[in-house]
Amino acid sequence: MKKVMLSIAFICFCVISYAQDNATSPKEGWKTGGNVSFLFNQSSFSNWTTGGENNISATLGINYDFNYSKENVTWDNKIIASYGLTKTANSEFEKKTDDRFEFNSLYGKKASGNWYYSAFLNLKTQFSKGYKYSKDSFGKEIRDEYTNLLSPGYLTFGPGMLWKKSDNLKFNLAPLTSKITFIDKKLRTINGIMDDKYFGVDPGKSIRYELGFNASGYYKLNLMENVSMENILSLYTNYLEEAKNVDLDYTMNLVMTINKYLSANLTFQTVYDDNAHRGFQTREVFGIGVNYGF
Repeated sequence: MKKVMLSIAFICFCVISYAQDNATSPKEGWKTGGNVSFLFNQSSFSNWTTGGENNISATLGINYDFNYSKENVTWDNKIIASYGLTKTANSEFEKKTDDRFEFNSLYGKKASGNWYYSAFLNLKTQFSKGYKYSKDSFGKEIRDEYTNLLSPGYLTFGPGMLWKKSDNLKFNLAPLTSKITFIDKKLRTINGIMDDKYFGVDPGKSIRYELGFNASGYYKLNLMENVSMENILSLYTNYLEEAKNVDLDYTMNLVMTINKYLSANLTFQTVYDDNAHRGFQTREVFGIGVNYGF
């Protein structure tokens, strides 16, 4: 884990050093923009000797920024939301391929140069029920509800220092960050077995509080004409418990524009949070679909 952290820190340092001469200062007033994407996939087979399973899937996503800058004040806000489903012929259940809602707000008051006194807030959750799938004694697929809206939900906030070169290049250090995890206590039981480690919340409780250090960074660049890459990184360590253990959340969004309405979209996300899962969680979504920028 330490090697991963040092590698990420080195990459961030190199990116910032390289980009200092290429980024521009934030413009004053409100600046809004984002995109909506819709990815669709369908496969159908009939007498196909090499095998295959009929399926249909779709994913809807939004990535929207509304940032404000005037004189010595900067206020950046971002919404990331996506939801996807897939249905296969051999399963009676439709299953999620994506389910994410995240809101970020970062306020800064200029201190000196590109440094600002800052305060940030981050909210993460999902839209709908999540399930764990298994089979009964007859081999039939069954499912048990495991997660839902605000179960888990993560609210993180705190004061710190912001370094901001532009809307596309910034990082924030917050040494006194509060993190609150919300859960629904009714979802702790799966197949009659109580999950004592349900997202790190103690049995009988619905809230977990942490106080720690948060470091976050954002860098968006154009790799080439019509190809943009967005990088979002967040690191957190809890002073109150296992301070050496660092939670990581990294997302890369790659948009390859074909024309005004069509694009190829690749999203890769990796998360390390041992309160949710002891190991790296990863997801990857790729497709060609309708993409509208505004």
